[in-house]
Amino acid sequence: MISKKVDTMDMINIKINGIPCQAPAGSTILEAAHASGIAIPTLCYLKEINAIGACRICVVEVKGAKTLVPACVHPISEGMEIFTNTKRVHDARRTNLKLILSTHRQECLSCDRNGHCELQNLCYEYAVDSNMAFEGEKIQYEIDDSAVHMQRDNTKCIMCRRCTAVCNVAEGVGCIGVSGRGFTAKIGSSFGEKLAESKCIHCGQCIIACPTGALSEKDDTSKVWEAIADPDKYVIVQTAPSVRAGLGEEFLMDIGENVEGKMVTALRMLGFDAVFDTDWAADLTIMEEATELLHRIQNGGTMPMFTSCCPGWIKFCETFYPEFIPNLSTCKSPQSMFGAMAKSYYAKKMDIDPNNIVVVSVMPCTAKKFEITRDDMSGAGEGLRDVDISITTRELSKMIRRAGLLFNILPESEFDAPLGIASGAGHIFGASGGVMEAALRTAAEVITGKSLGAVEFKEVRGAHGIKEATYDIGGTPVRVCVLSGAANARTLLEDIKAGKRQYDFIEVMACPGGCVNGGGQPFQPSVVRNFSSVSSMRAEALYGEDASMELRKSHENPAIKQVYEEYLEAPGSDIAHHLLHTSYVDRSEK
Repeated sequence: MISKKVDTMDMINIKINGIPCQAPAGSTILEAAHASGIAIPTLCYLKEINAIGACRICVVEVKGAKTLVPACVHPISEGMEIFTNTKRVHDARRTNLKLILSTHRQECLSCDRNGHCELQNLCYEYAVDSNMAFEGEKIQYEIDDSAVHMQRDNTKCIMCRRCTAVCNVAEGVGCIGVSGRGFTAKIGSSFGEKLAESKCIHCGQCIIACPTGALSEKDDTSKVWEAIADPDKYVIVQTAPSVRAGLGEEFLMDIGENVEGKMVTALRMLGFDAVFDTDWAADLTIMEEATELLHRIQNGGTMPMFTSCCPGWIKFCETFYPEFIPNLSTCKSPQSMFGAMAKSYYAKKMDIDPNNIVVVSVMPCTAKKFEITRDDMSGAGEGLRDVDISITTRELSKMIRRAGLLFNILPESEFDAPLGIASGAGHIFGASGGVMEAALRTAAEVITGKSLGAVEFKEVRGAHGIKEATYDIGGTPVRVCVLSGAANARTLLEDIKAGKRQYDFIEVMACPGGCVNGGGQPFQPSVVRNFSSVSSMRAEALYGEDASMELRKSHENPAIKQVYEEYLEAPGSDIAHHLLHTSYVDRSEK
């Protein structure tokens, strides 16, 4: 047996509940306990985003300390003895839960977060119910439902500040914050603005950060049910790549499990007339976007070119950096391209009046609810919106449950043709770096006229940070950059303005990790998000699907070739530009 020498120079010796443990120097009690198999409850803590020790739910005893300490911010030290489950600790946590409940509107049965509420779960675990809440004044707040994508109900807010931290730190937007002090403190937009009046980019990251039902997406499922029930409507549904990598979590399946087949079956059983794959439109997007990039490179167009698939990023650019609007690809997102093609090409092919077609999209993203309302999103004709209704992955799960479908045991089926045939390149769109990689697969072969030996561009993969690479494509160096999280976009744009960075092609996604971590994806509690990369686990499902396919390049998709031969003529043609491209608005003064 060969023994491997372990370097313990940077390890700290501690005891947790009387058991000797080791943890890396610099660890907090929370991190050290988790590494030893002990979950300390939290409400306000989000790793690398919100470490303020405000909720006091994570308090523990430390031998020699006079008071309980918050585990999320208290560092370990050599010889420290920690106790996480004493009567004193339990009593303190129960008291803090009672205090939180004393100002909390307790309508759990009908709350959007029922079953996914971290406060509700903790109250159950610590045997705290509404009758135990301290009596006192409760402030009544008006629900803010002004925004197209979400609503805020401050009567359910516990002032954990996770939403404000995400908006400021991860997204770099800062459209919400704390106003007032003490009992009157509340979360809101600057100067008392409604959400619709703020500089919100609709990403929904605050929704998935919120531990209660204070923030929720607008529920548009009633519109879908109404459309399905209308005998005069032909209702089409499209699903984004990330949905299949997240939907299973709503039914207690593993994080990132690919449930494409069961999802398609469920959609058919819900009553949709046709079930299509947004990934087909992702391949279409690559054809248009790669063509646009090559045109800009060869003809001295505005560079660098930014991808335009993420509506949260587009709103961010329009609001904070309108000087970069000329750099944005004019391509619509796959969601909108699909809608335009469904109401033009598909309607003509199937001899259906486009006025009777209702296009529903299932997206991992709350910003898609905003995107469908934008101007210049009626490619098929005046009054024909590209997409009529956009719902999130969570909303689809609600529909599945309401219909009584036993999702976990449903048989698998395939998307309808021709708008359901996609390449592996289309599948990886949902992961940060996926759009870039898909575009490079096509651009490289178009430029060189040669088939790629290996189609993976792994340098642009990964959930976090700013990734950059230079590829030699046919003797032309192409400098690329990939990033997610709008705060990283702010850093990048400032560096470009200062001349510190130079690129040819840049992919930006507003949500950290990309669409797989979109604001409309299933909730995962902080105990999971703080110690696991949920976005990476979901992205792995998409990369796995791509790797298992023979068809891995957008330009080789037979359904895409067919649509250009029969209808669009060629990438970048007049009709393609009319249907599949859009324009942007300077929102900096709005």
